[in-house]
Amino acid sequence: MAAKRLYEGDDQKENQDQQGGKRLKKLPSFSTVIRDVIMAKSLQNFCLALEPLLRQVVKEEMERKLAQGALMLPRSPQRQIQEEFSSLKLIFKKQLNLPIYTFSKIDDEEGDHLQIQIIDTLTGETPVAFYRLSNLKVEIVAVNGDFPGDREEWMATEFNNNIMREREGRRPLLLGDVSVTLRDGVAYITNLSFTDNSSWIRSRHFRIGARVVPDSYDGPRILEALTERFTVKDQRGELYKKHYPPALGDDVWRLDRIGKGGAFHQKLGAERIETVQDFLKLLVIDPDHLRVMLSSMSDKMWEGTINHARTCPIGSKRYLFNDPYYGNTVFLNSICEVVGVILHGNLYTTDQLPIQQRAYVQSLAKQAYYNWDKLEETEFSLPANALLPIELPAPQGLMASSSWHAANQEITTVTEFQIEGPNESQLFEAAFSLDCFGSKTHPD
Repeated sequence: MAAKRLYEGDDQKENQDQQGGKRLKKLPSFSTVIRDVIMAKSLQNFCLALEPLLRQVVKEEMERKLAQGALMLPRSPQRQIQEEFSSLKLIFKKQLNLPIYTFSKIDDEEGDHLQIQIIDTLTGETPVAFYRLSNLKVEIVAVNGDFPGDREEWMATEFNNNIMREREGRRPLLLGDVSVTLRDGVAYITNLSFTDNSSWIRSRHFRIGARVVPDSYDGPRILEALTERFTVKDQRGELYKKHYPPALGDDVWRLDRIGKGGAFHQKLGAERIETVQDFLKLLVIDPDHLRVMLSSMSDKMWEGTINHARTCPIGSKRYLFNDPYYGNTVFLNSICEVVGVILHGNLYTTDQLPIQQRAYVQSLAKQAYYNWDKLEETEFSLPANALLPIELPAPQGLMASSSWHAANQEITTVTEFQIEGPNESQLFEAAFSLDCFGSKTHPD
């Protein structure tokens, strides 16, 4: 079969394609061109419609990113406080009772439990809403004494960063009521103490802080409470410290210049002078005897001790002692000072009595001193209309002329009341001569 002969033109085209290594691109059809035009137009319209939406999304996203970046920029503390704070604040109602020792209970300046209160700083009162809030938990913490400086407000993170923790291997720094609940806007701390002194931190001081436990409250921030700064001393210092002022029931070695277990302490103990009250009673009744007991004290030390003792509050208790023979009565305070006397049925102060009767009254005070455990406590206050000094007749017999001094010595040297004994008869012989007992006759 004869092969089909190719046209000369085809041969030339094939040769050109082979020589150039290219093929002519096929032209699109008319329908294809129309379809492409329609699709391009639709895409253009779609993009035009989508553009405002894309612009809005991009704008919002950019604003969000810029806001996040601005939050990371440093801001002034004042600006941060203004943004974070409300007017709510925790406070300690009263200052602390200082000094504070380790393991010693912490009270306020009046000796009562510490009290925390929530207030609105704009009004100074507890907001009404918090009177109904009974589940607001408050945590008690120890805070560095240098915080917050002279500022009245601070950030929560600043407060948290200044909370002090116990030293490694030690007990928790605070023991007791470290978590309390606000009720009617207040909470009481009935038992709180430090377990470590404050000498190991740079400031050498602590503060007590109170903050709201975050999980117990959902609302505007409440500023933390802080006490004044203070030092915490080891408890062993409490064992030897003096009291200013001392109390009547304090051991006598709490007075200045009298060391615990020292020579002065032992001498006083040998005479049954064990408390500050015992010391003051003897100082009132027989100061010379007390001075002899502490004769090895220098005059300067003696003055310091008695001046310190005299700062002791003596209270309002009153005691009465009745003269068992003539019915006269003296009223004494807690340190055996005479605050009133009934003579002849009338009430006087010692300042209103002549010197003769004062000696007699002082003798009754001495008897009361040696019978202190038998005295009767009474409510006594001297009325404003107490009588004026009374006039007595001139001394007769035993008390004539210069014999007054000798009789006075007999009266004032009585050291112990006894129902029977020679001192008793001498005392009342002299007192009778002074007409201290009215018209009653002398006892046999």
